Amino acid sequence: MKFSRYTFLISFVLFMGYQLHAQDTDRVPRPKLVVGIMVDQMRADYLYRYYDRYGEGGFKRMLKEGFSNDNTYINHIPTVTGIGHSTVWTGSVPAIHGITGNSFTFNSTGDRTNCVGDEAVDPVGTESSAGKRSPTHLMVTTVGDELKLATNFRSKVIGISLKDRGAILPAGHSADAAYWFQSKEGKWITSTYYMDQLPQWVTQFNGQNRAKQYLDQDWNTLYDISTYKQSTEDDVVWEGKPSGKDSPTFPYELSKMYKEDDYGVIYNTPYGNSILVDFAKEAIDKEQLGQGEHTDLLAISFSSTDGIGHRYGPNSIEIEDTYLRLDQDLEDFFNYLDEKVGEGNYTVFLTADHGAEHNSQFLKANKIKVNPIESSIQKDLNALLAKEFRVENLVSSLGYAQVHFDYQLIERYGIDEQEVRDVCMKYLRRNPEVLMAVDMHNVGDASVPEEIMIRIKNGHHPDRSGAIQLIFNPNTRSLSSTGVGHSDWNPYDAKIPLVWMGWGIKKGGRSVKQSHMIDIAPTLASILRITPPNGNIGKALEEALDDEDL
Repeated sequence: MKFSRYTFLISFVLFMGYQLHAQDTDRVPRPKLVVGIMVDQMRADYLYRYYDRYGEGGFKRMLKEGFSNDNTYINHIPTVTGIGHSTVWTGSVPAIHGITGNSFTFNSTGDRTNCVGDEAVDPVGTESSAGKRSPTHLMVTTVGDELKLATNFRSKVIGISLKDRGAILPAGHSADAAYWFQSKEGKWITSTYYMDQLPQWVTQFNGQNRAKQYLDQDWNTLYDISTYKQSTEDDVVWEGKPSGKDSPTFPYELSKMYKEDDYGVIYNTPYGNSILVDFAKEAIDKEQLGQGEHTDLLAISFSSTDGIGHRYGPNSIEIEDTYLRLDQDLEDFFNYLDEKVGEGNYTVFLTADHGAEHNSQFLKANKIKVNPIESSIQKDLNALLAKEFRVENLVSSLGYAQVHFDYQLIERYGIDEQEVRDVCMKYLRRNPEVLMAVDMHNVGDASVPEEIMIRIKNGHHPDRSGAIQLIFNPNTRSLSSTGVGHSDWNPYDAKIPLVWMGWGIKKGGRSVKQSHMIDIAPTLASILRITPPNGNIGKALEEALDDEDL
């Protein structure tokens, strides 16, 4: 049988099409883009506290179209930003990944450092020392690092946040870029760890001065202030007052509260979240994230929720309004992802680095038990140690509820370190304000519930943590303080939201089985079919995964 040239060409085209289809179907299934969203200081209950007021496209969309691990806890202490961001993206804990706080002291040298501080790099996009940052202190790999390794560094990995640590630690060591906000100049910056100069698109974005545009809008409630039924009155004594204003009340005339050489006020407004979404969309567009042959990764962290939470507290109209506005920002962002990457082509998760307590004055006003601090533990310990060893200031700090010693003094005067520990432990065990104290040299002797002991051990790094860990009673704070803090083991600090949506995720599901922050990274690794980070101790959350995609 004879074939014409035309018939041959048709056959050849059909054959090549089949081959290309076969190659495509043989390709390992993965999403085009992974987006990890951290909401700084988001308590787990915020998902449901304001649920009735959320729109359909933000938090509700994630809960309805995705999967929620509703009983997720942090299993280390302290619970703070630097640690939380590191743990989410490494599946590890401070004992292994080495980030033991937002800043910490090396016991071996006495040197103190920001958790992302690096004097060996230079700022890019600014002359400020705020640009001298890198992931140098992170001791393990992240999901982004492992994705890079798995694709021979053809995937793109970018981290962005108003906070330097919120951008740098999630992105990891081999990231293409991490960008953070330099509030004095109102610009997005980076360091020479990543590049020698800003990309043109970042420079152009900075030239628009979005911070000024947002702050000139001022801040009033999104809806009539009388509808904010989940919050206390607008003017209460336990809310902190912003600089330049006599009361913590709406409206906030932001246009009068910033200066041309300092846009830092945006950090304490919902507009800090909005400008982050603007920048994230620009990064996706200009870096063509999710458009290539290999999966890309974008880690974003909303920081303004933390600034507003610290100042006004979780029962304020300010925080309620912030989450209603964040819900709208998320809807805008998800719509953009649908358009740019394609609905069903990306995987997104949302979680928090820690929660927040209630203000002690608020609790007392509502007849809830508060344990006020009245003694000065560090001062008392130093007085006892000076009397015993004739050396002043052997306790250098009580940061993160840990007794930190000045090891240089101990070595200089030839003091027996264990004797110093013993003097401190004797005092601490008798102090009614201290529920438990654990000498990290004698952990086996501690009478501490197993769940709390696990968190103590996970949070302790021998060169970067204190010698003695203190556990206080719940709600132990000064009765005169305004705003709120965090860093404890208690559920108000340690229970966090964890919601998944998109490619590889079951739709409309919920689990109340206990899970942990460390489980996020191995779950992502399972979705991406890559090796978990090299310090990972978490377990993949099978219940959240959709077998049809995987």
